[in-house]
Amino acid sequence: MPAPPAVNATAAALLGLLHDGPMTGGQLVAAAGERFGSFFTVTRSQVYRELPVMAEAGLLRLGKQGPRASQQYVITAAGKRSFKAWLQHGSGGDALRSPLVLRLLHAGSLTVKQRAELVDTSKEVYAERLVEARAAARGETDPYRKAVADFTVAHTRAMVKLLDSIPAE
Repeated sequence: MPAPPAVNATAAALLGLLHDGPMTGGQLVAAAGERFGSFFTVTRSQVYRELPVMAEAGLLRLGKQGPRASQQYVITAAGKRSFKAWLQHGSGGDALRSPLVLRLLHAGSLTVKQRAELVDTSKEVYAERLVEARAAARGETDPYRKAVADFTVAHTRAMVKLLDSIPAE
């Protein structure tokens, strides 16, 4: 049997979600945000760019046509093999990609008022995320998902600490 087609992290994220059953692009965007939006972002444009490429590669097949011309996608056996290969052959390390950290790094280009708004708004967002992350971690029973949920709490706490460390001007 030939090696399954290699997939990137975005395609792997979509294949992982499709293990739960057929979904449309919009459903995949929503599910990605719910399942792993705190540590891996998948944009609508990425989803709609990846789906036809994955279908052409035989990793997905078209499912039922839904309302307003929405199209379901179904993972194929080749898609399951590619997903499993991606899981098994990961490098183990990755880079942090945080638009907020990048904005803070370049905040000197903003006015004092703009910097304060950025920090204050971000503190509100991360305080809310911390409440949500703690609730999700408490309810998780699967040991791998629990470890990821605990990581999300720790990462969110670290972002709150970063924001709290910025002195008011």
